[in-house]
Amino acid sequence: MRKSVQTRLNILQKSFELIYVKGYQSTSIDDILSSMEVTKGAFFYHFKNKEEMGLALITDLLYPRMKHFLIEPLSSSADPIKSIYQMIANLLKDTEHFDVKYGCPAVNLIEEMSPLNTAFHKHLKDIVGEWTDAIEKCLLKGKENGKIGLMINPAEAAAYIVSGYAGVRNIGKMLGTPVYQSYLKQFKLYLNSLT
Repeated sequence: MRKSVQTRLNILQKSFELIYVKGYQSTSIDDILSSMEVTKGAFFYHFKNKEEMGLALITDLLYPRMKHFLIEPLSSSADPIKSIYQMIANLLKDTEHFDVKYGCPAVNLIEEMSPLNTAFHKHLKDIVGEWTDAIEKCLLKGKENGKIGLMINPAEAAAYIVSGYAGVRNIGKMLGTPVYQSYLKQFKLYLNSLT
């Protein structure tokens, strides 16, 4: 990997880590630079401003991770109930990429930046839309193979599933991981009701 490409990636990774803990608006370019060995000139070589860096963080870091863990596994699923439950359970049990006290990086950015910045709103809406579509398609496939009830509306169920995840991540910031366990028990009951 070329040095400039690696520098850009390092800036994005460090920015991601700081923004996850402090929030986008509370993290300055100087905060990012002081946490790593990169000059201000190097930052502005790769990004014309903080907004451009934030949008790159969404497209270059968040989106590929979400696609790998949330979208691709559902596209080949033969059992939508099991696959959707496992996807959400894996997210909530992942302590390597998530800290319960900080919630979900994508949900945090949606709450903080979507109402304030149209470019952030569009990028984040696209990611959520693709995830919701993947769940909907998985449920539609389940309807076709008889694993999901004919009366179920896959689009509405997908929106409910994504919203529930966002909600439990936020409540988890206050109540900790026990709320995840309670949520997963009820989530399983909900999914089973779709059959």
